[in-house]
Amino acid sequence: MPILDRYLLRQFVQIFSICFLSLMGLYVVIDAFGHLDKFSEHAKQHGSLLQILGEYYGYRMIGFFDRTSGMLAMIAAMFTVTWLQRHQEMTAMMAAGISKFRIVRPLIIAAVVVSLMGVAAREKVIPQIREQLARDTKDLDGALGHDLEARYDSRSGILISGEKAVVAEQRIVKPTIVLPATLALYGKQLVAADAYHRAASAEHPAGYLLEGIKAPVGLHRRESLRVDDRVVIATPHDTQWLNDNQAFVVSDIPFQLLSSGSSWRSFASTGELINQLNSPSTDLGADVRVAVHSRLVQPLADATLLMLGLPLMFSRSSRNVFLSIGICLLVVVAFTVVTLACHSLGGLGLLAPTLAAWLPLMLFAPLAVAMSHTFRT
Repeated sequence: MPILDRYLLRQFVQIFSICFLSLMGLYVVIDAFGHLDKFSEHAKQHGSLLQILGEYYGYRMIGFFDRTSGMLAMIAAMFTVTWLQRHQEMTAMMAAGISKFRIVRPLIIAAVVVSLMGVAAREKVIPQIREQLARDTKDLDGALGHDLEARYDSRSGILISGEKAVVAEQRIVKPTIVLPATLALYGKQLVAADAYHRAASAEHPAGYLLEGIKAPVGLHRRESLRVDDRVVIATPHDTQWLNDNQAFVVSDIPFQLLSSGSSWRSFASTGELINQLNSPSTDLGADVRVAVHSRLVQPLADATLLMLGLPLMFSRSSRNVFLSIGICLLVVVAFTVVTLACHSLGGLGLLAPTLAAWLPLMLFAPLAVAMSHTFRT
């Protein structure tokens, strides 16, 4: 790697690391001191306070990187250029015959790599640690119950609800399964003490295992309920692996959709979102479709944000670092506000999901291309 590229990349990595750690540290300090009593109480039963803080915020650091990587990459690139201009290094490079584009090329490549790292974190890492990210300071070990968001299974017409959802056990406390008229042969609802989500296996499809059946009485003596020869409610009468006080509700609704509600899509990979959109059991809103398209557009959005910021640095004669900070903030705020507005309109159904995701690029990409002439002058 040429010496110039190593020098620029070193500056970029240093600035990116400082910005990321500073913002993350500010968040940790404010949040930790606000909930220090919760952490201290949990530490009395589960070990060292520092270990608990490190684990809790270590997981959130990954989510924080996903949300801020594109913005911080642009800021790091702009600060690197400002640093070169402030110390007259840019003038020396151009006097040596090095073009502006050649100077910023390693910065652009580094920003693209950071954006791809954000994609990898979003698609591969965050779905694996979604349970830890879903916990809050009131439930650090995931053993307490969260409010459960009732959902209809669009395929069978049943409504799955309950009192609480325990993430660590994938358990619904006091579940109530409301049955449609076509399945209300033994009553309008099933009531049990607990329900556990079970993934599909050789014995059964995906669904929820109900334990401690309270209603209807004598369900274990009744035949399983079917729709078009497909079992929807399995009973012990003709299901050998069920006990007398159990029943099994067949449903493809994931437990995370019940326990996390609308925040579920933030922890799911794009493939999982697409699978649930195609699933006959889940009827997801337009906001999920907007989320899928926006994730596909995100690397291009990060690149557009970068190409909006860098030309501003070359078009300025001032080398004031604080002015550069202000310009960075203005560019980021303008792009973010427009993006959030488009996504909100798409989630409300006022814009098509594809248009809601692509409209910010349609507005800002031509501006970024027009401003890129500064690289050629």
